[in-house]
Amino acid sequence: MDKALDEGPFYHGTKADLQVGEFLTAGFRSNYRPEIVMNHIYFTALADGAGLAAELAAGEAPPRVYVVEPTGEFENDPNVTDKKFPGNPTRSYRSTKPLRIVGEITDWKRQTPEALQMWRERIASHQHNDRAEIIN
Repeated sequence: MDKALDEGPFYHGTKADLQVGEFLTAGFRSNYRPEIVMNHIYFTALADGAGLAAELAAGEAPPRVYVVEPTGEFENDPNVTDKKFPGNPTRSYRSTKPLRIVGEITDWKRQTPEALQMWRERIASHQHNDRAEIIN
C-alpha cells in the first residue's frame, strides 16, 4: 500500500449482501456505464461517498456500505482526481487487487429522493457525452 495516498479507513458502497471476510473484486459491470466491465475495484475513505455510490448502484436491494481493506497496491481514482477535481478531495481510489470486507456501517448520510434523482440525471447525461468516458 502506498502510504502517500491515504491511511483509511476505507469504504465500498454497493447493493450486494456480503459478509465479513468476503472479497470484492474487479471484473464486474460498471454501475454507471453497464456496457463496461471494470478492470478495477473502487473505494473511498469517505463513508458518505460510499453511501452515495451504494444508493446509485444498480438493483433494487438496499444500499450497503462496507468497511474494506485493500489487499494490494492502489492508486487515486483517475475518474475523479485531477481529471475532474484537483488532487483527490473525494479520497477515491481503485485497485486491481481485491478488497477484503472487514465490517459494515449504517451511520452514513442518506440522500434525499430529490438529490438521488439529480445524481441519476447527471450520470445519465454523462453517459451520452463522449467526453465523459470512464478511465478503466
